[in-house]
Amino acid sequence: MKYSVFTEEHQAVRRTIRKFVETEIAPHVEEWEREGYFADWVFPRMGELGFLSLRYPEKYGGAGGDYFMGIVLAEELARCGCGSLAMAVAVQTDMATPPIMQFGTGEQIKKYLVPALRGEKVACLGITEPNAGSDVASIQTRAVRDGDHWVINGRKIFITNGVRADFITLVAKTDPDRGYNGVSLFLVDKDTPGFTVTRKLEKVGMRSSDTAELLFEDCRVPAENLLGVENRGFHQIMWELQGERLMGMACAVSGAQRTFEKALEYARRRTQFGRPLVKFQVIAHRLAEMATEIEAARQLVYSTARKFAAGEYPVKEISIAKLVCAQVSHRVADAALQIHGGYGYMMEYEVQRSWRDSRLNRIGGGTDEIMKEVIAKALGL
Repeated sequence: MKYSVFTEEHQAVRRTIRKFVETEIAPHVEEWEREGYFADWVFPRMGELGFLSLRYPEKYGGAGGDYFMGIVLAEELARCGCGSLAMAVAVQTDMATPPIMQFGTGEQIKKYLVPALRGEKVACLGITEPNAGSDVASIQTRAVRDGDHWVINGRKIFITNGVRADFITLVAKTDPDRGYNGVSLFLVDKDTPGFTVTRKLEKVGMRSSDTAELLFEDCRVPAENLLGVENRGFHQIMWELQGERLMGMACAVSGAQRTFEKALEYARRRTQFGRPLVKFQVIAHRLAEMATEIEAARQLVYSTARKFAAGEYPVKEISIAKLVCAQVSHRVADAALQIHGGYGYMMEYEVQRSWRDSRLNRIGGGTDEIMKEVIAKALGL
């Protein structure tokens, strides 16, 4: 389906990505899900094809595309039937690297951003901690200046790409007494002494994406690895989080669309009481509701993306989109599993993975409850 926000150039890129997903990604999904780890060749291959740098400037090796090129990538990757891959790529393209482009020095861009866009280095974003989930101001990871280095101590958890990452864009406290105004960003290489991946976490869904717990014990990071301005990290990362949420919801809606299509196909094929499921009004109406919710959520993403792409900072609208799209994606997956009946609960059917994967949409990148808090404050409540 073609939408006015997309040009023919967008659609040409969409066709190219879809072909890549269908021929090079989808055939491996079941294997990756069983192993709990998608292949390391994915990032270099996507970098080679230019998919990781679609909306980055040409001077960094990117295609110079607009914000909607990123939306196209998010939507098409989500159609592989594996939320893990789309999430991991989104961390690389829209979470860990945008702050480097926005706030990094020339040397930082050369050392970290350019190789990441080529898929030669994998990035992860270190915000969440065991005792400070969505509350960035309450993080306890501490960075203390010591001559030409920063000494970092702390722990991060639920870090996507954390096992395979070559570097981490890290959020740490540099002035604990200043609250939000005492947070800074750092670029930490995986081979830095004192940095350890303590364990790979086992998850209910998104299983082929590696998620890690990270430990920093007297980790000495060169002073030049401070990203942006000291004690301005909270404001720098809050800017990034808005784009992260929007891209995540583009993935969520596209995943819901695929789940809906699979459910519709099953309802047409499955016969009960002498006729296809789709001929029962209760099933037909539920499918109609699913299609309606998906379309409404999709248009909400597009309208919000227009504002973000135009340079606006629509926090309220992005929070609304995050809340709505996350809930819609899981409702659709739950309804699709119900339509499949007992078969939907079996591992051999893709719908069970959609159901498990979509549940994270209501947690990752800001929980439903946090989004409601943001919306309420925006309304002056």
